[in-house]
Amino acid sequence: MVEIAAGGTMFLEEVADLPAELQPRLLRLLETRTFRRVGGTKELASDVRVIAATAHDLGALVDAGSFREDLAYRLNVTPLTLPPLRDRPREDRLSVLLSLVNELQREVSGAPAAVGPESLERLLLHSWPGNVREMRNVLERALILARGQPAVGVEHLPGEFRARPGPGDRRHTPMTLD
Repeated sequence: MVEIAAGGTMFLEEVADLPAELQPRLLRLLETRTFRRVGGTKELASDVRVIAATAHDLGALVDAGSFREDLAYRLNVTPLTLPPLRDRPREDRLSVLLSLVNELQREVSGAPAAVGPESLERLLLHSWPGNVREMRNVLERALILARGQPAVGVEHLPGEFRARPGPGDRRHTPMTLD
């Protein structure tokens, strides 16, 4: 992959999950800008920018002994911390949600042109433990189920969204299997 990314950028998702035996190889790539093909005998030069992401605290993993300290320092050249959706203001969650809806409307034929106000409110109140991936999945499902409708209604949302009372509504709404 380093060779394929030559002259460009290589994105390492969840670098914290990199097995211990591969960490020295990545460190060598970052420090020497060289690598060796699997089964190869000579070092090859690399001109690749590496961007690494993780949802874990690398410092804590270093302290626990599961991540190399020198590799953590090498990766921490320009850290960028992005808070999860649950920690962002409502306006940010709305912006991400509308952007995803816009993107998905182009992918889902017959998707509705809007998200109904009650559905929108319930989506914005959700804590999104799965972050943007979860939001995208829920929206894609809702747009598919709402094909041919003018807007995504509460009935098109997954059960945990339909069962949740709206703002100011504290009544429990039981659901049947139907």
